[in-house]
Amino acid sequence: MALDCITRCHDEQRQASREINVESESLTYAAIGLVIGLIIGAGCYRLLSKSQRQLASLRQSLLEREHQVASLKNGVSNQLSSVHESLATIRQEADELEKKLQEDAGQWQLDRLTHHPAALSDLRPTTSAPTDTASEPAMPRDYADGKNGTLSEDFGLKDKTASDETATAPRY
Repeated sequence: MALDCITRCHDEQRQASREINVESESLTYAAIGLVIGLIIGAGCYRLLSKSQRQLASLRQSLLEREHQVASLKNGVSNQLSSVHESLATIRQEADELEKKLQEDAGQWQLDRLTHHPAALSDLRPTTSAPTDTASEPAMPRDYADGKNGTLSEDFGLKDKTASDETATAPRY
């Protein structure tokens, strides 16, 4: 009977452990399903969310703008280097021309030649053109005296002195 009692106790313990195992398996499956569901839900939210799509498009446009800025900087750098090279070439040619000018001045024995362009004007002959006042057209008689013209506010209002009247003829 003791053996029978031990066997029964042992069977009851096995049956209780099977029930616990069944309950723990279902809880395990439920916990795994919950975790997988949360992961899938977060992924779908991230992919399908409007704000996330906007953020992704903003990132893409930012990367494009950064690429454009980098290409512009590269282009400006190339442009500046070509301008620098051109200036160096121009300076070199100017130096060569100056040396040639000095050599030619030495050959022609021109002592007054200097580096200033004003000195070159000293070498040119100066001619003064005669000024002919008779060739200038006379002022029409209906114009006012002076620079203001007929539309000035003080035309005809000034008191003329005796010297002014004798100097100019009256205009009609």
